Amino acid sequence: MNSLLVLLILLIALMLLVARQDGLRNLIGLALNFGAIFVLITLIAWGFNAILVLTVLSAIILAIAIFMSADESEVTLIAFKTSLIVVLVLLGLAVLVQLVGQFQGFAAEDVDELENLSLAVGLNFSNVAIVVIVISMLGAVAESAMALTASLSEVVEQDEAMTLSQFINQRRIISQQILGTAVNTLFFGVLGSTVGLILWFVRLHYRWADIFNSKLLMAEVAAMLVGMLGILFSIWLAGYFVQKNFEKSL
Repeated sequence: MNSLLVLLILLIALMLLVARQDGLRNLIGLALNFGAIFVLITLIAWGFNAILVLTVLSAIILAIAIFMSADESEVTLIAFKTSLIVVLVLLGLAVLVQLVGQFQGFAAEDVDELENLSLAVGLNFSNVAIVVIVISMLGAVAESAMALTASLSEVVEQDEAMTLSQFINQRRIISQQILGTAVNTLFFGVLGSTVGLILWFVRLHYRWADIFNSKLLMAEVAAMLVGMLGILFSIWLAGYFVQKNFEKSL
């Protein structure tokens, strides 16, 4: 029994123990999203248009992640609408970032591993880089939109006499709290995945110019920055949609 299997068993056991039925539902959603990612990779490997496949599968992944995590229809609908708009907008940004940064393909650090392998795989690696950037931010965008929508909806339910100015103040406070934690989560996740690479650069005495031109590191940084923009945009847009619904109820 390897360590990954042990961690998977612990995850399943704890989710079922702590969240019970909700945990089971989230596990099913996680399995479905794993299947969606597998389908995404398979279709791209078969030669289907990567951007088109990414657009369709991103919507499916967001729907599974959001609608399988909560029962409140109004909250989930706002979160899904917000996440879908943000991902479509940032897909265009990811294309622009890739055109400017040219993060596709393999880096010099990959030479040893690829020396005996054929590189004629018949894929547009520029599109693959765009897929990686967008897939990396899906979870952060959906989580931010869901957290803000659920928090604001709960605040409104708890205070039926709330005025618009009070709501705007609560929106600002909650948005700042969610933004800080979400951005830090994304930052430390990327930092943790690249710390080995950074130590490699330091021990081999890479120049700053070489570090800033490293395809491996800059691709991770680009994905992180796009994800942070996605978090910021989703928090603002989700708050805007909730505020519009609140104004209609006054």
